[in-house]
Amino acid sequence: MSPVAVLVGAPGAGKSTVGKRLASALKVSFADSDHMIEEQAGMPVADIFVTQGEPVFREMEEKTIANALQDHDGVLSLGGGAILNERTRALLKNVPVIWLDVDLSQAAKRVGMNQARPLLLGDVRANMNRLMKERAPLYAEVATITINTNGLKVREVVESIVKKLGTEDIND
Repeated sequence: MSPVAVLVGAPGAGKSTVGKRLASALKVSFADSDHMIEEQAGMPVADIFVTQGEPVFREMEEKTIANALQDHDGVLSLGGGAILNERTRALLKNVPVIWLDVDLSQAAKRVGMNQARPLLLGDVRANMNRLMKERAPLYAEVATITINTNGLKVREVVESIVKKLGTEDIND
């Protein structure tokens, strides 16, 4: 058993929103790795970063995603930094991975001044720009489908993913 689709992308790319709608369209369940971690830890991701540090969070994230890739057969949304882990990237080679690509201005608008995103605290736009540039090659590495979400409605993104998932060659 493995997910029918895994969504990756920067904070503000729409992974959770698109993921829920995609799962509904495909008539499968939806799971979000950050929410799974929060349930296991009994606290929000931001609190894990503050009280236990990013390395502890990343270790929890790696284990949670590895389990989800074996146990979840629906749509799985990953936290923006999940692809930083080499083992996670290796596990993603076996499933359809959709990179929801978004430009900085769109992502910054969607994220706003969200305090629940600890890696963006301070100068949100500058931090987001740095993270997006650092992570783009890794998103590209794991993606079997790339969808540029700029200017698209959620429905349009979902329709595009469904169409591409239904093709013989999902790498186009």
